[in-house]
Amino acid sequence: MTAVRQLSVTREPALWELVGNTPLLPVQFPGSGRGRLWLKAEWLNPGGSVKDRAARAILRDGLARGELPGKRLLDASSGNTGIAYAMLGAAAGVRVTICLPGNASPERWALLKVYGAEVVVTDRMDGTEGAAQRARELAEGSPDKYFYADQYSNRANPQAHRETTGPEIWAQTGGRLTHFVAAMGTTGTMMGTGSFLKEKNPAITLVGVQPDSPFHGLEGLKHLPTTAHPPALYDPTVLDKVAEIPTETADRTARWLARESGILVGWSAGAAVAAALDLLGSEPDAQVVVIGCDTGTRYISEPHRWAER
Repeated sequence: MTAVRQLSVTREPALWELVGNTPLLPVQFPGSGRGRLWLKAEWLNPGGSVKDRAARAILRDGLARGELPGKRLLDASSGNTGIAYAMLGAAAGVRVTICLPGNASPERWALLKVYGAEVVVTDRMDGTEGAAQRARELAEGSPDKYFYADQYSNRANPQAHRETTGPEIWAQTGGRLTHFVAAMGTTGTMMGTGSFLKEKNPAITLVGVQPDSPFHGLEGLKHLPTTAHPPALYDPTVLDKVAEIPTETADRTARWLARESGILVGWSAGAAVAAALDLLGSEPDAQVVVIGCDTGTRYISEPHRWAER
């Protein structure tokens, strides 16, 4: 058994330096006039998703407080945050346990195992709520064993986006954006990025995207009005609008991006782009930035959703 390596808080693994500074890609869309649509290419983070940012910040916090690497990092995840913890944790000698709902895609399960994470599978019918409940039970039962990261309430999550995602978007657009659109799960991306952008220009419109019902196929997203445990990070007053997108519309938009732009994103990014296209239909001069949450390669095992319809 290889001994767990100790990491100095003052010297992070080189891999961690690759998180962030993702490009902003222009997307051409039907009927585009003066309006512009940019996709923040978060799938180009080393772990393949926007969740690398929050995971790195949470790991940094645990290291700074001396909880890591002595304990195992424990959290619930639909996949992307767990993969980010496992990848970045492996580089830092931090052991990781992830409570994963049984409906997570096989690609996510496989990546967690490849990076050496311990995976606790929970009932697929309970979704992320059930995974979070199991993580809380494990943390309460073994407080000396686990550092419970709790991405849904950990303030390091939105802070990561205040410090990185928001400033990057502001600089990349030269402050010209009029709208910011992001899908909502933990809501950390929207809360952190949105609050930064509002401070720079209060006229920027923040659009949060959620599924149109509690029964949906958009892994990682929450229908906030009906969720039993709304994320503690969520402040609805930060938002200007909430767009509700059907799973079928998100799927269709993800397919369109792949076939018309060569951009392969997952279903949640498809939902966010669909919301942005609706917005541009009513506000043709809008300058819109959308978070491209993750890569569509994590969903290739769902061929029925990629099929032409």
